[in-house]
Amino acid sequence: MFKQVLPLSLIISFRFLGLFIVLPVLSVYALSLPGSTPVLVGIVIGGFALTQMIFQVPFGMMSDMLGRKGTIITGLLLFAIGSILCAVSTDILTLLLGRFLQGAGAIAAVISAMISDLVKEEQRPKAMAIMGGFIAGSFALAMVFGPIISGFFGIGSLFWISTILALASIYIIVKVVPDSPKVTHTYHNVGKLEFLKKREILIMNISNFLQKSFMTFAFMIIPIILTTTYSWEISELWKVYIPAMIAGILAMGPAAVLAQKKGKYKEVMSLGIVFFGLSYFVFGNSSTQTLFIVAIILFFIGFNMHEPIMQSLTAKYAKVHERGKVLGLFNSFGYFGTFLGGFLGGMYLKEIDGSFTNSLHQISIVLLIACIVWLVIMFLMANPNKEKNIYVDLEETKNDKHSILDQTDGIQEWYINNTENILVVKYNDDKINEETIKSIIK
Repeated sequence: MFKQVLPLSLIISFRFLGLFIVLPVLSVYALSLPGSTPVLVGIVIGGFALTQMIFQVPFGMMSDMLGRKGTIITGLLLFAIGSILCAVSTDILTLLLGRFLQGAGAIAAVISAMISDLVKEEQRPKAMAIMGGFIAGSFALAMVFGPIISGFFGIGSLFWISTILALASIYIIVKVVPDSPKVTHTYHNVGKLEFLKKREILIMNISNFLQKSFMTFAFMIIPIILTTTYSWEISELWKVYIPAMIAGILAMGPAAVLAQKKGKYKEVMSLGIVFFGLSYFVFGNSSTQTLFIVAIILFFIGFNMHEPIMQSLTAKYAKVHERGKVLGLFNSFGYFGTFLGGFLGGMYLKEIDGSFTNSLHQISIVLLIACIVWLVIMFLMANPNKEKNIYVDLEETKNDKHSILDQTDGIQEWYINNTENILVVKYNDDKINEETIKSIIK
């Protein structure tokens, strides 16, 4: 499993590092450019997410039909071009165009789908956790080194680093990553939008939207308040991001174990939502620097509890032929949340003084109410642990018996992995058992 997962995790971590490394300082930098306004600054922060939202589903569908590798390379090239444009920009509109191009390389869902292709479902939570760990690691590195590097070499240097990381990722996908297995399935006549009817997929889409909108709004306000209200230098922001990231990483391990080993997916997701609500309540009501830093730590804990499990949980509800578009839509919701969080941050960033503080208090109440609604929605999600898989050597089965599975109660899906020559059957453990399935197909 590690041979397949590690290079893909490295690619996604490089890409997220290229996006994250500018987050701690981008709002302050964008405000200094000619032509900047609070709203444009907000769009710069979340602008890449707008094109990510638009292109996630097309990229996912393209990868389902034409292959994962070529789709990933196309996305990385777009990201590299956008990073170069950001690096050479001298005004807010050029920077905005570069951010849009960065986002147009929408490959996050394709990489998640490729990991789902290459590993068995029982190993998938661990694989996604590895990917989530790499993303969290890139997040931590970005929070530490972004302010330091930009303080010494300027913001433009961060975008050149993003370009180099994108080109290195292309080399890895071509030379190191294995091809996805060839699969035969029976869903050719199933409606292409049938997956939209599944309640659990909708709940995960809503969750990703809310999580990412909270994240971007946080990164809109954190550097601005620290540098203006509390007189921090940009190069000093790592002093708060490091302890916050350590707290988040310490929370991530137990959360991943509870979700994946103990099956407590809903409980972990709900606890993360509680931390989000608490963090924004403190953000909106903090009167001292210490309280504001406490809010940052609470936010990072909630974010890192969610991040390792959300992709794998969504993939559990997707059938084999639609992973690309299901995860594409999931990521589109997330990136729309990212854009909206940045946009709302810009709308509220009218003045960086007492009026902004009052606005922050008001929006924190709205976000706290959103967290309560989110918790209610989360309790409606079905327990994914009732769905299990069996893997049978194709030579041990009778081909004319496979179609019987389509009419058998409790069978979620079945397909043939031609690369490994095995039949994969996904079933509901409450309705049918492994012995009964094997008696049907053998």
